Amino acid sequence: MSELYVLPEGWEWSKLSKVCNLLNGYAFKAKEYVEQSNTVIIRMGNIRPNGKFDAEHKIKFLPNKYAKELPNYVLNEGDLIIAMTDLATEMRILGNPTLVSNLNGRTFMLNQRVGKLYDFNFNKIIIEYLRYIITAPQVKDYYKSLGGGGLQINIGKQQILSAKFPLPPLQEQKRIVAKLDALFEKIDRAIALHQKNMDEADVFMGSVLNDVFGELEKKYQFKSWNDILTIKNGKHYKDVIDDNGQYPIYGSGGIMNYANQYICNEDTVIIGRKGTINSPIFVKEKFWNIDTAFGIEANREFLIPLFLYYFTLKFNFLDLNKSTTLPSLAKTNLLKINMVVPPLKIQQKTVNYLDKISLHVKRVKEVQKEKMEHLKALKASILDQAFRGKLN
Repeated sequence: MSELYVLPEGWEWSKLSKVCNLLNGYAFKAKEYVEQSNTVIIRMGNIRPNGKFDAEHKIKFLPNKYAKELPNYVLNEGDLIIAMTDLATEMRILGNPTLVSNLNGRTFMLNQRVGKLYDFNFNKIIIEYLRYIITAPQVKDYYKSLGGGGLQINIGKQQILSAKFPLPPLQEQKRIVAKLDALFEKIDRAIALHQKNMDEADVFMGSVLNDVFGELEKKYQFKSWNDILTIKNGKHYKDVIDDNGQYPIYGSGGIMNYANQYICNEDTVIIGRKGTINSPIFVKEKFWNIDTAFGIEANREFLIPLFLYYFTLKFNFLDLNKSTTLPSLAKTNLLKINMVVPPLKIQQKTVNYLDKISLHVKRVKEVQKEKMEHLKALKASILDQAFRGKLN
């Protein structure tokens, strides 16, 4: 957040480094995990996109000895932590400030790429105001700009602490926080309702896919992916970028740029190799896939491309994930997948049915998403007013 506007009297521009410090997490190794203990490792995944803390999310345990051996990395109830890594295409958790909670007698240990804010200057700032500052779109945009344009954003301690923000007197901070708490409680309830509607639409689609493929699996034979499709590896893309190019450049999150060369043919399914591995995309045109995305091309002698796509929507690729940090898939494991392969006429009939259901679900989600985006824009606008001293 740069100094682009004049602040009210008594306010000042400050940096995070002037009001707090940051502790990087410890680089625990996955081989040190144990099946069960009283010591939980807190990773980036425990910071949820909605800013909530969830210690139970894909919970992993460490030997209890670490609490005594590494006391500086023990987290306490109410500690403020933030993620230091995120995917550039999504930016769901980077910099999200989250309060540690629900220890329930357990020991929480701070993992690498998660930072703990501490040593607050309470003569200058209250933690509640700081949390709102870090969630401001201007600060998030600043952090994203430090990512260097890569697929994954990694920012360090000094980069996080270098963010500038408007700092009002303490009493004004308290007034702003009280006002924002009241306004955002109502907005967040509405956003949660729309998100619930979207989630229920996804659950419905998932249920339909399970039912449809479940019936097909009772009647028809299975084939290995190795025998019925081709997996094309992605390649580095920066050397082929052309803003006026004919073909889109795809990552696992969608279009990233354009090129005049392509790797994959029309009607290909994209599956992420790293990062977003469980959100397949169906692309109707030729495209270049980057090195963190696989292109899955159906052999039309056996498979209708859209039938393959619907199967990938049903399949849980996280079951093939072998990484303990960033989710990842191996081509050799993908080629071992077995799927039901009915006659092409049955496949087409199935696709026609699922297309109708999918279109209905898509329309429902679009309406809900549009409403959510309006509410998020309202929150951003309110934050902007607050940090300009214009929140009455």
